[in-house]
Amino acid sequence: MKVEIWSDFVCPFCYIGKRRFEAALRQFPNREAVEVVYRSFELDPNARRDGNPGVHDMLMAKYGMSREQAVANTNQITRQAKELGLDYYFDRTIQTNTFDAHRLAHFAASKGRLVEMTERLLKAHFTDTLHLGDIETLADLAAEIGLDRAEALRALKNGDYADEVRADEREAGRLGVRGVPFFVINRKYAVSGAQPSEVFLEALRKAWEEEHPLQVIGDSDGGAVCTDDGCAVSGQEER
Repeated sequence: MKVEIWSDFVCPFCYIGKRRFEAALRQFPNREAVEVVYRSFELDPNARRDGNPGVHDMLMAKYGMSREQAVANTNQITRQAKELGLDYYFDRTIQTNTFDAHRLAHFAASKGRLVEMTERLLKAHFTDTLHLGDIETLADLAAEIGLDRAEALRALKNGDYADEVRADEREAGRLGVRGVPFFVINRKYAVSGAQPSEVFLEALRKAWEEEHPLQVIGDSDGGAVCTDDGCAVSGQEER
């Protein structure tokens, strides 16, 4: 069973949703048979690499909030994250363009380390408040999860994996993804947003049951069975 997750590394609910999904997956009896793939999505493809306003100024400009409202908004999200063991420091986060970070994720995927890279990039932004638009910083993060720093830096400098990022984004558009996190299970079921773990668990169960329907073995007329009409044994009259 395959779960594809479209997300962005500067999306606070993507990290929260990731944790809630992981909690559901731990409760899912068939979790070893689930393949999880992270897909690229840029919340602001036009964001500059440097010189962007802080998160509170961004919220004020984008949504017409007062500074007090913007701070209250991020404080509320910080509390949600804390309940899941995540530490957010919105006042120190660096707003940047995430295209290169997504390219790095695809580089990590080519080495079988996509899940680890995704986790590290999210933590780097929200907890460590590092600059995800700086390729030297990105190369350092790659090295932290065991990838070759020089190779990662070379890929970033060469513009590698740009096509893979754009392909994910085109697919998101085709599927109608307008916001993240967005979870797609077996290309049949979708869960939008950082839903409670129970919602993810129910979606996993439903998809699994449809993919693995029960198969009845043996002749239903040849065994001992009880129904609403009574009990009967093969070869004997019902008593």
